[in-house]
Amino acid sequence: MSKYLPTLIMTAGEPAGIGPDLAVMASQKEFDCRLAVCADPALLTERADRLGIAVSIVEWNKQVHKPGRLAVIPVMLNVPAKAGQLNTANASYVLNTLQRAAHGCLQGEFDALVTGPLQKSVINDAGINFTGHTEFLAELSRTSRVVMMLATDTLRVALATTHLPLRDVSAQITKELLSEVLLILHHDLQTKFDLQQPRIVVCGLNPHAGEGGHLGTEEIDIIEPVVEALRMQGMNIIGPLPADTVFVPRQLEQADAVLAMYHDQGLPVLKHAGFGNAVNITLGLPFIRTSVDHGTALQLAGSGNIETGSLFQALNMAISMAAMQHQQLDGTRSD
Repeated sequence: MSKYLPTLIMTAGEPAGIGPDLAVMASQKEFDCRLAVCADPALLTERADRLGIAVSIVEWNKQVHKPGRLAVIPVMLNVPAKAGQLNTANASYVLNTLQRAAHGCLQGEFDALVTGPLQKSVINDAGINFTGHTEFLAELSRTSRVVMMLATDTLRVALATTHLPLRDVSAQITKELLSEVLLILHHDLQTKFDLQQPRIVVCGLNPHAGEGGHLGTEEIDIIEPVVEALRMQGMNIIGPLPADTVFVPRQLEQADAVLAMYHDQGLPVLKHAGFGNAVNITLGLPFIRTSVDHGTALQLAGSGNIETGSLFQALNMAISMAAMQHQQLDGTRSD
């Protein structure tokens, strides 16, 4: 039986940032997949020349990835891009690449989407209401709930809420939201990471997980009832635990994933542990999506002085997740 080769599509993100550099650098590496990059071919050629990287840019035709060659699905810039210089004229270009890639995943053309870093501010400055990749892909795929999770080789942190001002977080933590998030997290850990009985540790919202109600009642009123109800359904969930002690080694030994209540509760710890080698994953979508864990690094665009670890991890994780999903679907069909 021939080995299954996942088919991936990558977006190069903000054209003035390091996304095009990363795409060109990826062309030099071995990846066990078919890989297309959705971007302007002229941009990739210009950035390769600037970096002194020899690459053959060809049109996408479902090729197996080969080092030294980059298969491209062309989406044209609105105006030429200059490394390090944002231009609102290209905001729609960034979203066009993302739409083309996501539609390809929804239509079964690709098994997974890997996204390069984009610049939210320039999209908003162009008059486009844009919160982030996660929310954009959820709306595009008509998915009512998605979960943002970052992962390293040793730690996975999912978020109950994502890009919200801190003052709005408490109102968003409802029984319905937490239940949906935990069910998605549990399901995708099973289907995409082959964890048959995943162990999930849940953070409290308040200091000391509310200190028995003296520092807030969200744990008593909302988090504990949801956790208990899902435990009764057979899920292995621990918590809510104080967030300042969840990430000690003793607790992490019993966790396949940690659910943080808000963005800056969980991600600083994860990025401290694995920045530059962590992967951003959107759970709950009808397709696999991974991404780098960093921004556009405008000041480094075109310099050649960038780290590629997070992108290569994102590509390899997407390959692994797609292969696992294929194996499980194949097993289901065999049954």
